[in-house]
Amino acid sequence: MFFRKFSVFIYAVLILVPLTMVVLTSMKTRNQTFENPLGIPADGLRVDNFITIFQEQTMAGYFINSATVTIFSVSFTLFFAVMIAYGITRLSNWKGNVLFLLFTLGMMVPAQVNMVPLYSVVLNLGLTNSLLGLILVNISSTMPVAVFILTGFMKTLPKELFEASTIDGAGNWKIFSKVAIPLSLPSLSATAIFLFVMHWNDLLYPLLFITDNAYKTLPLALLDFQGQYSTNYPMLFTGVLIASAPMVITYIFLQRYFVAGMTSGAVKG
Repeated sequence: MFFRKFSVFIYAVLILVPLTMVVLTSMKTRNQTFENPLGIPADGLRVDNFITIFQEQTMAGYFINSATVTIFSVSFTLFFAVMIAYGITRLSNWKGNVLFLLFTLGMMVPAQVNMVPLYSVVLNLGLTNSLLGLILVNISSTMPVAVFILTGFMKTLPKELFEASTIDGAGNWKIFSKVAIPLSLPSLSATAIFLFVMHWNDLLYPLLFITDNAYKTLPLALLDFQGQYSTNYPMLFTGVLIASAPMVITYIFLQRYFVAGMTSGAVKG
C-alpha cells in the first residue's frame, strides 16, 4: 500500500512540476523567464502573452485549421471504421479474419517509412498545402487502429442479439444502426478521444505537406517560436497551453465514456 501511494505521489510530481513551469512561463516576459525561471516575477504574473498570441500571431486561424482537420478526420474515420468493424464481425468465415489481418498489418508500418511515397501521391493529386489533403491522409493513416479497437469490442457483443434481430426480420443496416451502434457507444467514445489526441497533436503530416501559412495547424505554428539561436519560451508555452486546452476539455466531458470503452472489452472478454 505504501509503495502504491508513493508511486502515485512521484507520478503526480512528474506531471505537476512541468505543468506548473509551463503555466508560470506563459505569464512572463522573455527577460523574466531567464532572470527568474522558477519563481514568480516581482511585478506579478500577466496574461499579455495570451492576448498577443491571438492578435499578432494569427493563432486564431491556426486554431481553426487544427479544429477543421481534427473534426473531419475523426468523424470520417469513425464513420467508416465502425462499418468495417461491424462487417468483419459479421463475417464468420475466414474472410473476416483475412480482412481484419489486412487492417492489422496497416498498424505495423511506421508513418516515417511511408513519407516519400505518400508525399508523391499527395503531390500528384494536387493536395499539398490543403486541409483536404491533411484530412484524407489522417483518415487513411488512423483507419487501421480505429478498426482494430472497434472490432475488438464488437467481437465481445453477444451473437444472440444479432441472431434475434435477424429472426425478427431486421436487415443488416437496421441491426447495425439499432443494435450494434448503441451498444458500441462506449468504445466509439474511447476511440474518438484517442483519434482526437492523435490528429490534434500531429506534427509530421502538416510539416510534410503544408508550407503555406494560411493552412498551418497549431503544432506546426508553434515551431515559429523556435529560432536557430533563440527560442521565445513565454510565447511557445502560451501556445502549448492553448493547443492543450481542447484535449483537456474533451477528456473532461467524455472521461466517463472513455473509461467505460477501455474496460468494457476486458470485462466481457
